[in-house]
Amino acid sequence: MKTPVSRRVRDLVYETFASEGRAPSVAELARRTQSTVDAIQKVLNDLAEAHALVLTPDGDAVRMAHPFTSAPMAFVVTPLDGHDDRRWWGGCAWDSFGISAALHLDVRIDTACPQCGAPISFQTGPQLPPPAGLAVRFPRPAEEWWADVVGTCTMIRAFCDRAHAEQWTTDNVPGTGYIAEATAVWRLAGPWYGDRLDPEFQPHSREHNQGLLDECGLTGPFWQLP
Repeated sequence: MKTPVSRRVRDLVYETFASEGRAPSVAELARRTQSTVDAIQKVLNDLAEAHALVLTPDGDAVRMAHPFTSAPMAFVVTPLDGHDDRRWWGGCAWDSFGISAALHLDVRIDTACPQCGAPISFQTGPQLPPPAGLAVRFPRPAEEWWADVVGTCTMIRAFCDRAHAEQWTTDNVPGTGYIAEATAVWRLAGPWYGDRLDPEFQPHSREHNQGLLDECGLTGPFWQLP
């Protein structure tokens, strides 16, 4: 976010995700900023390079602006308020908690356990932790997340419990990943994503984010950020 234009584009992406559950198109961003499609495309490329958002493989649309995603993934996030009909795709278990944190909103999260296929549905919010016993599996160490960030998010899944996460790992990718309590991931999502929609938001430093991981008990080599 080096320029006022890049800041405005970034904010419009987040505002659209928050209010409509979708990413704005390049043409829409150009119109709303009174700019050109080519200029906006360059801004998006710069924002993606800075890890402020993620573009589609073709680079011509916004794929993710964490914790939001523009394409269906394994989690559906809906407000608990029956008068609020917004819907969001959660890119992963962590991002699903992050949507609640960013919007300061109590939500219902719906997904399924990768091991047994059972539906998992629960209520959570900034002050409402997920049910005890749920587990979240991270597929690769923190230093590798951005090498394939969509792939990483796709595989940060929620399981019925630790036993199911361990069995799935043994059956599919033995000796890899990290299994955390969902409550720890929920605690992390609050400060990690809670300010993402603030008007004065500034990207967190590596040191700040490393401290957040440490505070949630996510320590050791697996959790060392690049």
